Amino acid sequence: MAWNEPGGNKNDPWKNRGGREQGPPDLDDVFKNLFGKFGKSGGNGGGSGKSLGGIGAGILVGLLIAIWVISGFYTIREAERGVVLRFGEYHKQVEPGLRWAPTFVDSVIPVDVQSIRDQSSSGSMLTEDENVVSVQMEMQYRVVDPFRWTFAVENPEKSLSQSLDSAIRYVVGHSRMDDVLTDGREMTRQRVWEELQGIIEPYNMGVSIIDMNFRDARPPEQVKDAFDDAIAAQEDEQRFIREAEAYAREIEPRARGQVNRMNEEAQAYKERVTLEAQGEVARFEELLPQFERAPVVTRERIYLETMEEVLGNTSKILVDSKGGNNMMYLPLDKIMDRQRENAKPTSRNTLEGLQMPVTNEGGRNRNSSPTSGLRGDTFREGR
Repeated sequence: MAWNEPGGNKNDPWKNRGGREQGPPDLDDVFKNLFGKFGKSGGNGGGSGKSLGGIGAGILVGLLIAIWVISGFYTIREAERGVVLRFGEYHKQVEPGLRWAPTFVDSVIPVDVQSIRDQSSSGSMLTEDENVVSVQMEMQYRVVDPFRWTFAVENPEKSLSQSLDSAIRYVVGHSRMDDVLTDGREMTRQRVWEELQGIIEPYNMGVSIIDMNFRDARPPEQVKDAFDDAIAAQEDEQRFIREAEAYAREIEPRARGQVNRMNEEAQAYKERVTLEAQGEVARFEELLPQFERAPVVTRERIYLETMEEVLGNTSKILVDSKGGNNMMYLPLDKIMDRQRENAKPTSRNTLEGLQMPVTNEGGRNRNSSPTSGLRGDTFREGR
């Protein structure tokens, strides 16, 4: 049975020792007894006790010194630089590696100078044209001066966050909503970057801005559908402009070609008309002496040549009606068309087969060929 089980166990180690009840030993009494024993041994030993006390004190001091020296070793990683403070004041900056600093005298603050850090900011902001937009931007930066990063401002991360928020609100407040939401986002991002550089430069915080990202920009949810329609209309506008430019690039060379062709045709027509006019002038200059020598013959010749040119381009129908009731109808153009269709030379027998009744001068009907009638009419017209 265990000593602390109920039922009157008498095996409690703190009871019934020496015939009396006793509790757990008092720590103060333990230490008093221990130091008392050391004091008695020192008093009894005389000089030997003093030497043992000195050796113990020396060992204790050596141990403390060893612990102090060992505790001063520290390591700076490759991506870090150490800022050493001596009694709370800046002393130096150390490079990566195993280093030693006296404990309780120097303190070392490691600062990461290679990692790319990010800081974001977002919020609803009022634009220049009094519209509310929700903007989210993210900044990436890196520490380049550990001392300035540690001591230039009290809280560098918070200072950077406030500076970024201030830069975004300033730029958005001086921009139109369409520029922030649509085609002016790249310009807005660049302006925020420049504004942030101007804000943090007087503080000399020891940081370098690596990049600035425009994560999101959107209108309030209440008017989001209307803004989506506006953005779609702007995209359609740009698409129509590109299509019109493509059509212009396609049609312009064709139009220029037509213009050049018309100019060349007009120039050729001008030259042709000019040359024809000059030829007519030369012809009349040649006819003038002949007309002066024989005006009647020359006039008749000019008349015949003119009629030949005019009648050569028109359809001709010859009618012979001289007395009586019979009439000869001779469509010469039809006959010529039939000859061309047959592609054969017209024989005299073919023409003689087309005989029509013709009234002669004596009033009697006689059969004569169209050729004879044509010949007689021609001679009569010539006379």
